[in-house]
Amino acid sequence: MKNLGVPIDSPKISKVLTALLKKDDGVASLGYAFHIAALLSGNVDSFADRIEDAIVQADEVDGKYLQFEQGAGTTALVIDGAYALADAVKKAPAINAEQASKFANFLVNRKHTANYRSAYLILKALKTFTSNSYHIPIVVTLESNMAVSAKSPIVKVRVSNVLGQTIGKLSVVAEKAKRRDDGAVILSKTPLKPAAGTDQTLYEFNLMASKPGQGLYEITVSVAPANTEESRLVGTSDATVTVKVTTEVEVDGAEILLVDRDQSSQAKGSKVNYPSKLTSVLEADYHQKLVMKFQIKDKLANQPMRVHQAFVKFTNQNTKQEIIYVAEPDAKSMYKFDLDVAVKASEFSGASGLYQMDLIIGDAVIVNPFVWHVADVKLTFLEGSAKESDNGGSPYAVKSEIKHQFREPEKRPALAISNAFTALVLVPLLVLFVTWIRIGINVRNFSFSLSAVGFHLGLGCIFALYYCFWLQLDMFTTLKYLTVIGGLTFFFGNRLLGSIAAKR
Repeated sequence: MKNLGVPIDSPKISKVLTALLKKDDGVASLGYAFHIAALLSGNVDSFADRIEDAIVQADEVDGKYLQFEQGAGTTALVIDGAYALADAVKKAPAINAEQASKFANFLVNRKHTANYRSAYLILKALKTFTSNSYHIPIVVTLESNMAVSAKSPIVKVRVSNVLGQTIGKLSVVAEKAKRRDDGAVILSKTPLKPAAGTDQTLYEFNLMASKPGQGLYEITVSVAPANTEESRLVGTSDATVTVKVTTEVEVDGAEILLVDRDQSSQAKGSKVNYPSKLTSVLEADYHQKLVMKFQIKDKLANQPMRVHQAFVKFTNQNTKQEIIYVAEPDAKSMYKFDLDVAVKASEFSGASGLYQMDLIIGDAVIVNPFVWHVADVKLTFLEGSAKESDNGGSPYAVKSEIKHQFREPEKRPALAISNAFTALVLVPLLVLFVTWIRIGINVRNFSFSLSAVGFHLGLGCIFALYYCFWLQLDMFTTLKYLTVIGGLTFFFGNRLLGSIAAKR
């Protein structure tokens, strides 16, 4: 009505709105009421006082977000309406700076939505967070590459409002940079200068000037407006960005030793310089151990370091079979690999011959992971230690067919035991016949009607079917026959009982 220029009867609408809120004062209803009240003239303080009633119903998530359980659309509706009503009554809403920051975090986190209504409401609420008279949340994000090195030492951050727009001239300071692994602080109170170019939201500083070691760092950034009278900015402290200081590494003090298992003679050592390969071919048999020692040196700090991945790989030059071992560091970060040729023969499938020995180094904080061909080694295993295989040793070759074998049947009891058990089963039948002979059988009342003959014949067929099941038939076939015979037997038995009852 306002957009159409139609006069609004504010007192009447205010009265109706108050009555409606008495019936339904849910969060969504309050959000709509705030928007309507913001358009009314006159005293609407009673509706502004309800802002606090709505905000206290918000749920906090992970200590970073505030939301209403009805979802992002309702959250955006309430926040936008609350600030619109606050501007109308010229009074700050019952939302503090921390709450405003957490609501803004939630709305920014939910900006990717497939619902058109929610998208509109979220965008409108974020627009409100850039232009209202009370709270302007600040967003600090990492703009440069996360990886920082001597070749790329600049850390660049973007400081803007929730829509990525400039807030004006700011004073941006890196309060501290703390290494995540050990908590070491490498700088404090370092100012950031505006980045070159026309983008006024970018600020930068040289992290490598403080000579940090490799690792992940959390940089805490604080922001202050150049205009000291600007008090709307929220989220100006404790904003963090994470960067990763990377470095180049090299192998230092690499040495390969051949040691007798019984230590009867002195170890033979050969030093190798990275990235060169040992010129001679090493020969090791099942009486010896192959030992490799080395350190990984951080070029940035000029000291030994530990890496996440340090492997020694052997590749058979004929079969291309690869065997990989892990090199473990000691307390002084000296890596050592020990190969007992006799003990590890099974892992090589007992295949003697020439092997290429490689050192594999990798880590998230090094910029030059590498595979170094250290040496060629001729291994000789004990004769007969090779695994018998029908696929040539390849793990990808077709395997022989596995045929299922059922368990062998258990041994049957002796014939005398079976016959004795059968005789015991037939004893009750013999007792029945003997008893009938002694007391006499009265068959005069037997009726040779169709129902009587059918019923007794059905019973006999059921007993015969059980006998066949015992000797030959399976369960499913027996059940099919029993369904037919049992149905007829039941039918004739019911007729026979009916006729007997009628005679009595």
